[in-house]
Amino acid sequence: MPQTPSLVAMFDSGTINRNLYQSKEEVCSELYFQDNNLLSGSLEALIQHLVPSVDYYPDRTYIFTFLLSSRLFIQPFELMAKVCHVCVEQQRLNDPGTDKSHIRKIAPKILQLLTEWTETFPCDFRDERMMRNLKDTAHHVTHGDEMYRKNVQQIIQNLIRKLAALSQYEELIAKINAQSADRMAILKSKPQSIQRDIISVCSDPYTLAQQLTHIELERLHYIGPEEFVQAFVQKNPLDNNENCFGDKKKTQNLEAYVEWFNRLSYLVATEICMPVKKKHRARIIEFFIDVARECFNIGNFNSLMAIISGMNMSPVSRLKKTWAKVKTAKFDILEHQMDPSSNFYNYRTALRGAAQRSLTAHSSREKIVIPFCSLLIKDIYFLNEGCTSRLTNGHINFEKFWELAKQVSEFMAWKQVECPFEKDRKILHYVQTAPIFSEDGLYLASYENESPENHIEKDRWKSLRCVSRALPSINQGGISASLDSQIQKILCKLQ
Repeated sequence: MPQTPSLVAMFDSGTINRNLYQSKEEVCSELYFQDNNLLSGSLEALIQHLVPSVDYYPDRTYIFTFLLSSRLFIQPFELMAKVCHVCVEQQRLNDPGTDKSHIRKIAPKILQLLTEWTETFPCDFRDERMMRNLKDTAHHVTHGDEMYRKNVQQIIQNLIRKLAALSQYEELIAKINAQSADRMAILKSKPQSIQRDIISVCSDPYTLAQQLTHIELERLHYIGPEEFVQAFVQKNPLDNNENCFGDKKKTQNLEAYVEWFNRLSYLVATEICMPVKKKHRARIIEFFIDVARECFNIGNFNSLMAIISGMNMSPVSRLKKTWAKVKTAKFDILEHQMDPSSNFYNYRTALRGAAQRSLTAHSSREKIVIPFCSLLIKDIYFLNEGCTSRLTNGHINFEKFWELAKQVSEFMAWKQVECPFEKDRKILHYVQTAPIFSEDGLYLASYENESPENHIEKDRWKSLRCVSRALPSINQGGISASLDSQIQKILCKLQ
């Protein structure tokens, strides 16, 4: 198949409106089109529409959209098995009398479909059943042809390489979390062991913004597009009484990203509440304001919002004497940009500007777009909840999934950008492993630095002081709750 433009460019250009879905005659009655747009169809017809023939290859946007959304109705390994079956039956690949020239016409197209599947949704193939079905399909296609056998080997080698890199990343995150836990344990036994703050590790706001961007892009890179769909898979639409793949949801990299946002927010709050001297706290606040501004300029909206979130936590915002020493004009501008009113209109405008810059960029620096992840999750959640997945006639509502795929395809483009900034291991290590205060720990530090102002604060302070010896005042930096509960918290905060 010839080279095609990026998915996001194809969705944005309206290419999907241009005669891309000429159906094979046998499934035409089960697919509904309007102005050449595929709007709905039965699951079986949509599966057949995915399978290539000698004179047909599905459009790339359809492949992505169907593979992304089909997991709401059928597990990937079952879909792969059906695709294999349709290929074999439709092209008579098991028939000894099938002309080899016919096989050579269809084989490249089927292998191309397998290539797109393995490259875009590699995590599907962590399931051994998927790997078996992949090899089974490839075996029927190749028929011992040496050239095609090498193509299959290349597909599998590339897939194994991707899965190995993913496993290495997950091991790295586990190691970082373990180091954070070790530092927390040391701090619990020796509270005085906190000797450094963020400014002693990195005094340049621009450098810290760059290092935060490194973390963001690395964690974004390993989030599979399917995680945004699987995060909302709760029960089988075909059987309202049956749980759907609940124990098979694989959203751990999206969870890790949500946990990173929370960690950064709590780190900011901890760094501000920790110093005893008011002047030092004010300096930390101004430092993070500058870091947030640099994140905005880079296009790193997720770190920007995490920093603003940390500075807006009650234990920080109540430090009125500290804030009185801060020049807040720049912070007010940033808060205006990320104002949640009118469904985050200002942020969405800034995001569109960054996305447009990215499309025309000539350097990696200008291509960076890191969206505010919690809002992206919220948008996809409400798209999924706001539209039915099945129509009254039993057809799958494919119009809904075009929109879902468009949103996820933008994310896919942004997560592929390579970070152009030089890594600073010392800063990266500190930001990801430094002990952070829990909410109670933050309040206790805040009250110690600036005395309670009313009866409610005084009562809470007394309570916290009484139990401070029994309660850990340090947070490990990760959120142990499931992604489902995290999503609910996100929605409560954003509504």
